[in-house]
Amino acid sequence: MDECERSADGGNPAVPLSSGGTGEVRNSLAALLRVTAYPVLLLAVVTVGAAALLLRWDPARVSPLFLVGTLVYLAVLERLIPYEREWHPGSDEWRWYGAYFVLTMAGSALAQLLVTATVGWISPAEPSHHLGIEIPGALLTGSFVSYVVHRLGHSNPLLWRLHGVHHVPQKVNVANNGVNHVLDIVLAQSLVQLTLALVGFSRSSVLVVGLFVAAQGYFVHANIDVRIGRFNHLLASPEQHRLHHSTDLSEAGHYGSDLSCWDHFFGSFTWHPGREPAAIGLSDPGSFPGTGEILASLLHPWRRRPEAGRGPS
Repeated sequence: MDECERSADGGNPAVPLSSGGTGEVRNSLAALLRVTAYPVLLLAVVTVGAAALLLRWDPARVSPLFLVGTLVYLAVLERLIPYEREWHPGSDEWRWYGAYFVLTMAGSALAQLLVTATVGWISPAEPSHHLGIEIPGALLTGSFVSYVVHRLGHSNPLLWRLHGVHHVPQKVNVANNGVNHVLDIVLAQSLVQLTLALVGFSRSSVLVVGLFVAAQGYFVHANIDVRIGRFNHLLASPEQHRLHHSTDLSEAGHYGSDLSCWDHFFGSFTWHPGREPAAIGLSDPGSFPGTGEILASLLHPWRRRPEAGRGPS
């Protein structure tokens, strides 16, 4: 990426400079959005989570509606303050991503069904401890399991055949967060939900944590020029996750998509201010079918062709 195309703070200007008053207003709005976009998203998580608990909203309705709202919010921001304009999805990509999104949602539902069928919904309806303790505990536990599964998806050749589907696109945006092999989603979410259920976290804490994790999962994939500074050492961000999708494996750490503490603890934190990915995608693009080849991607784990991609070293 040409450094001359970057603005003084290291980001892509959301709009071209203009000598007129309209251009100044747009630039001021873009600057404001870069600062407020993430706090507004976190505020939405807290507000919806608190309202759901106080008003006893049905989680089966709250979670998908909140997810849709998050997608719309981030998609609008991608147009207003894009990190890289060339990463906007084309018309064909929107169709592919839509199909993958449906498969991802189906995988999530199947994971929930499997956990329920295996152990039942054993989480207590009411918290056994104060939510101020349960929510951080559930977040740390779920985040740890997610981190381990994700890292194994890159280091284990068999699991990489599933997870590598997500790394095929040569761009990172909200829409292609849903590009996943359905079995990868089933495996990852089943293990996280099973762990939370067996530990005994309440449904209330799991609901609130689920809202935060969903928001974070799409936020880190957003093609937006938002930088969170020192908070990168606590929370995952687009700055980190773009590095995770880098073709340069020496910088492609960051397996946490919600918290960054586990990346610090296990030595996979590579971000520093101003660091940008060398390139996005697979180091060997021919090792996986193209994103548009949806059926071939789903059948890829059972192909006998040896792997040579960006995953296991």
